[in-house]
Amino acid sequence: MNKAFVREPDDDGRAFCPRCGALGTPVTSGPLDQHVVAAARSRLGASAWFCAYPPCEVAYFDAFDSVVLVSELQHPVYPKDTDASLCACFGFSLEDIQDDVDSPTPVRIRELLAKSQSPEARCQTLAPDGRCCMAEIKRLYMKLREQR
Repeated sequence: MNKAFVREPDDDGRAFCPRCGALGTPVTSGPLDQHVVAAARSRLGASAWFCAYPPCEVAYFDAFDSVVLVSELQHPVYPKDTDASLCACFGFSLEDIQDDVDSPTPVRIRELLAKSQSPEARCQTLAPDGRCCMAEIKRLYMKLREQR
């Protein structure tokens, strides 16, 4: 078939990592300014996408296949480094989740939930993907509980 008659796919706002093909999470300049070293920051504009696939070396990318590698971040970020805090605002870690799994009630997670709804939470700026960590923390908590 002649390519002149093939319909181009509509842009639906999604973008896929140019290295691993994972669906990116859109981010604004807040996380980019917070996490990317100055020398690499100029490669991306006011917005980009975060690649959350842990083994991938790309942290951020744009529509023109410009990338910022994990090695070009100012500090380790979750999920690229599982030793990094899951919560960029309050420093909640995987160990905190494990401690709640081991205790009768998830006190730490409940405290974090309350904090995440307070004015001190600045997820759009501090989180590498610009989103609140609570969904991921709840998912990990349930996964660890199932493994017990």
